[in-house]
Amino acid sequence: MNDYLYAKLKTLPQEPGCYLMKDKNGTIIYVGKAKILKNRVNSYFVGAHNYKTTKLVSNIVDFDYIVTASEKEALLLEINLIKKHRPKYNIMFMDDKSYPYIKLSNEAYPTLKVVRDLKKDRKAKYFGPFPDATAAYNTMKLLNTLYPLRKCKTMPKKVCLYYHIGACLGPCEIEIDPEIYAKMRNDITKFLKGDVKDIKKELNDKMNLAIEQLAFEQAKEIHDLLISIDHIIDKQQIQTENNQDLDVFNYYADKGYLAIQGFFVRHGTLLEKELSLTPLYDDPQESFISFIMQYYQAHPMGDELVVPLEIDATPLSELLEMKISQPFKGYRLKLLDMAKNNAKNNLEQKFNVLDRVQDSNDESLEELASLLNQKSVSRIEIYDNSHISGHFTVAGVVVYVDGIPSKNDYRLYKLHTQNSDVDSMKEVFYRRYFRMLNENGVFPDLILVDGGLNQINAAKEILDMLDIHVTICGLVKNDKHQTANLMNTDGEIIPISLESPLFFMLTRMQDEVHRFAISYHRKLRSKAQTKSILDDIEGVGEVRKKKLMNHFKSFKKIKEATVDELSQVVPKEVAANIYNMLHS
Repeated sequence: MNDYLYAKLKTLPQEPGCYLMKDKNGTIIYVGKAKILKNRVNSYFVGAHNYKTTKLVSNIVDFDYIVTASEKEALLLEINLIKKHRPKYNIMFMDDKSYPYIKLSNEAYPTLKVVRDLKKDRKAKYFGPFPDATAAYNTMKLLNTLYPLRKCKTMPKKVCLYYHIGACLGPCEIEIDPEIYAKMRNDITKFLKGDVKDIKKELNDKMNLAIEQLAFEQAKEIHDLLISIDHIIDKQQIQTENNQDLDVFNYYADKGYLAIQGFFVRHGTLLEKELSLTPLYDDPQESFISFIMQYYQAHPMGDELVVPLEIDATPLSELLEMKISQPFKGYRLKLLDMAKNNAKNNLEQKFNVLDRVQDSNDESLEELASLLNQKSVSRIEIYDNSHISGHFTVAGVVVYVDGIPSKNDYRLYKLHTQNSDVDSMKEVFYRRYFRMLNENGVFPDLILVDGGLNQINAAKEILDMLDIHVTICGLVKNDKHQTANLMNTDGEIIPISLESPLFFMLTRMQDEVHRFAISYHRKLRSKAQTKSILDDIEGVGEVRKKKLMNHFKSFKKIKEATVDELSQVVPKEVAANIYNMLHS
């Protein structure tokens, strides 16, 4: 710990509030809350910690704090600060995951839709959450098969194919008794609440009638629908008492990780399970409460939240508009125990893999820092260009933080054509780092370019011009066109053992940036190949182009057509433009 940090720790007040840990770039890397700021923040710098916390502390060079009037205010502020700054050590809690729901619109002619935003139409009914989009879409597909709801987004003037195949009643053209839609809305609501007895009885009666009438094909279709209903209902694995809506959360902490398990019970049936697994940098109970608060920032509240007895649920009861239960017996406790067991099992299954991956990355980054004579290497940017004979030139940059891809920071660049590889390198570096300077972006500890000294010098020229000081290396290939070594800005080869974790990490990075750049290159090339010469003719847009192709059937026949023949499809002035362009 440096003298500046030591002196600043002495100034901390014994009051509640939030603290913001910063790295050498001034970037906020962790946000936490505390009942007593002085005790909490000092605890990071004294005593022994697990490996994860030790790593966090090693990156802290400064911190800020904000005093609040109460712990309740500190919790609210913590959530807002995490949402604003997205610190990398809090990032697991703010994964932006939104669950799919089925929306039943509140219209005269209702529709079903799978949505993730429950705020746009507050008059509609929402059912869920569903485990994933597939489950939601399968359920919606089944309901649309069972009930002939409106399918069109906007009402057309005439009935469409849905009407003719019996999937819609055709309210756009036919007057429908409102009671029919009211019954469908009621039946769908019952179905989505798990009550399928009536619809199954109705379908069974129809199936038996079809069998009696020897309509075996129709009977089989109904039988398949019954199987689909059972399949969807069977996905709901447990039944609880009293048809209640409950959100049940529990956690398990071990070996530097925190697993949080959530069960969502709707109308007495378990519809969804949620697991969060993250490195632990704080008190497990406080991290658990923080997770729940962040969860309800993005998801609707249930009727009741069930949490374990050992946590202090006061902040939750003060801030969440829902009943909070901490049972010591009964079926709620059974759900909590099941949630904890699930969290424990998932943690034990996964943390070994996470540890191995992270340990491998840490070892690789330490070796890389040693080879480059740097204190540490955390953030790496790697570049790759892609083109065919100077055409469709693109560049991709991927970013790794602590050996993990940071996909939000990936960028693609469409470059000037006919440039050399060196000029393309200069262009992308200038565009990226000039903008980064203007926007106070986060600069990397290391830049890797796919190439030798020419590419390195091109990148260095731009960085020197912008007065940016970042280590640059090239990934050099051997005579078999395989990555073999690093090269520094002096053209010196930095050998890497082909069996070391560092070699495999750099190879993964190189493969990823190549995949990223080449996919964009192929997209542009494909788009260009589908471009028609008609697109360049004044007065010809997509509609007229389609009319011409529908009328003449081929581009060859359009070219062979006279102005008069063309003017049968498009205005005469446009026909003349087409003829002149195709015969110039």
